[in-house]
Amino acid sequence: MRIEARAPTRIDLAGGTLDIWPLYLFHPGAVTVNCAVTRHASCVLETRPGQGIELVSRDTGRRERFASFDALARSARHRLPLAAQLIRHFRPKGGLRVETNSEAPAGAGLGGSSAMAVALCAALDRLTGARIGRIGWIHTSRDVEAVVIGAPAGTQDHYPAAFGGVAALHLETGGERRERLATDPAALERRLVLCYTGKPRQSAINNWRVFVAHINGDRRVRRNLAAIAAVAQAMREAVSRENWAEAGRLMREEWNFRRRNLPTISTPTIDRIIETARRQGALAGKVCGAGGGGCVALLIEPDAREGVERAAQQAGGTLLPCNIDRHGVRVSTRKA
Repeated sequence: MRIEARAPTRIDLAGGTLDIWPLYLFHPGAVTVNCAVTRHASCVLETRPGQGIELVSRDTGRRERFASFDALARSARHRLPLAAQLIRHFRPKGGLRVETNSEAPAGAGLGGSSAMAVALCAALDRLTGARIGRIGWIHTSRDVEAVVIGAPAGTQDHYPAAFGGVAALHLETGGERRERLATDPAALERRLVLCYTGKPRQSAINNWRVFVAHINGDRRVRRNLAAIAAVAQAMREAVSRENWAEAGRLMREEWNFRRRNLPTISTPTIDRIIETARRQGALAGKVCGAGGGGCVALLIEPDAREGVERAAQQAGGTLLPCNIDRHGVRVSTRKA
C-alpha cells in the first residue's frame, strides 16, 4: 500500500505566540488570524515486507533505519524525531518506509514542521485505521511536536494545515475554535508577497523567551501581548470585510508591538526588506513565526506587486511565490 499526504503551511497575519497554552487565558478574546499557503509539507508511506522501518527526508537529506517498530520505540535519539515520534504514537504494524519533503525553507517561520506533522498524522491515521479525524490530527501533531522541541507548542500552525483557507482561531477557556473568515481568498492572495530572509539563528527560542517572560510576570511583555491580542481582534474584522487599508495599518501596529518583546525578533535584513517595500507601495510587512530570520510577509495593493517584489529582492529577500490553499491536508491511497 502507498499512502500520500500533503498539507499547506501558513502565513500568520496577527496574534501569533498567543496560541501557546496558557498565554491566551490571560488575554480574554485572544485570536490568531492566518491563511494557508501553497508551500506544502508532504509524506509518502509505503508498506514493505518484514518488520523494518525506514525514514527518509528528501529536503534535509537525512535518513535512518530500524529493524522493527520495537527498535524504533526503544531508540533514545532519532535523526528524524517528528516522524519517529508519530510512528511511535500510531503504532503501525509491519514493514514501512516513510519519505517526507518540505517546500518551505528551513526555519522559514511558516509552520512547516506543524504542516509536516499534520500530513504524517493524516497518512498514519489512514494506514492504521485510527479514524481520529482532522481535530485529532491537530491535537496529536501539536502534542508530539511539543515533545520533539521540548517546549510548549502553539496550535495556530496546525489548523491551516488541516483545513486550509483564511481563518481566525479563537483561543478560549476549554479549547480553541476555528472561524472561516468571509473574505474571498483570491482577494487576499493578490495582496500577499512572501520572501525568505535566511534561516534564523534563534528559531523558536524567541517564542520560548517571550513565553517565559510572560509567565514570570514581565509587565512589558504582558502589555505588548495584550496589545497584540487587541490588534488581532481588529485584524479579524478588517480581513473579513476586505478592508485592506485597515489590515495594513493593523499589521504595522502588530509588528511594532511584537518587535518590542525581544531585540532578536527582527534583523537588519528584515527591517531593510520592510522599509524598502513600504517605499515601493507595500501597505505593511511583518516577520512570520518567531522571527530572528525566516520569512517576511508583505501586504500590498495588487498594482504595487512588481515594485514591491523587486525591492524585496534588492534588500536581500528571496521571493517564495505562493497562493492560498483552499483545502488543507489531502490524503490519497493506492496499492503499491
